[in-house]
Formats: sequence, structure tokens, C-alpha cells
Amino acid sequence: MKKILETERLCLREFTLNDAAFVQQLVNTPSWLEFIGDRNIRSLEASQNYIQNSLLQSYATNGFGLWLMELKETKIPIGMCGLVKRDSLEDIDIGFALLPEFGRKGYTYEAAKATMNYAKDTLNIQKIVAITDTKNVASIGLLNKIGLQFKKELQLSEDDTVLLFS
Repeated sequence: MKKILETERLCLREFTLNDAAFVQQLVNTPSWLEFIGDRNIRSLEASQNYIQNSLLQSYATNGFGLWLMELKETKIPIGMCGLVKRDSLEDIDIGFALLPEFGRKGYTYEAAKATMNYAKDTLNIQKIVAITDTKNVASIGLLNKIGLQFKKELQLSEDDTVLLFS
């Protein structure tokens, strides 16, 4: 497994197929389902397919992707954070998700801030954007905290309007 970056309390590394149980847990948390959407991942096999076809594919194609966020001392996985290249967006965007029991401790801010620096300093990506659900107050606050400003509402699909930050 390839380590991408380290912060004071966290290690961000590439996902592997061995992370399937964690991914299945994360994508079925209430906040993921509400704000990111149901990926219909209900089995380890579906989780491994998602890792293979989405996460690992992004590393191979783009040289970056969403990374597993784990506590440095215990190696316990707590979430994901990283960079996404979507067909629906012109620029690369930052994304993050956290297991609810690790929320409100500054982990996502720590990971997102480090990811922004990594994108700029290591990957030479000059512009990072973010999209979030219009009702995701925590995400909006965090995007502002890492220096992104609200730009406009974006219609991704017929029933999916998001806020674009840049």
C-alpha cells in the first residue's frame, strides 16, 4: 500500500482490496447516503468492485484519487479524503467522508488541508474545486476553512443540484 501523505495525527494512503469491509461501512453511513448518495454497495464483493473500478482506476489513470484516512498511531481507518477528476467538472475536486464516530475532532480539516497542499506542491495542480450538497452545512464550513469560496449552484443532473466552491 502506497502512503501519500502524513499529518500530525493521520496517514493518507491508497486504498487496497483489503479495505473492502471499511469501504462498505463508510459508504453506508447516514451522512454518506444523504449527502453523497447511495452507491448500492451492500456486500464485500460490491465493495471490492468499487475499490477496483473507481478508486484504483483513478490512481492508475490520474495519478491521484481518494485516499484512505487512518489514525497514525493505531492504523484504524476513519474515512477518505483526496482528489477526484469527474467528467461533469472542468477542474479536479477535493472530496472527503468520515465515519460519524470520528467527526468533530478536526480530522477532516487536517486531511483536507494537507490534500490541498499536496495537490499544489507535489502534483502542481493550480486550481482545486469542490462540490457539496446544498444542505451539507458541515462540508460547506470545512470548504470555507480550507480556503475555497462558494462560486455557483451547479446542476449535475435532473435531480442533483450541488454548490460549487473554488
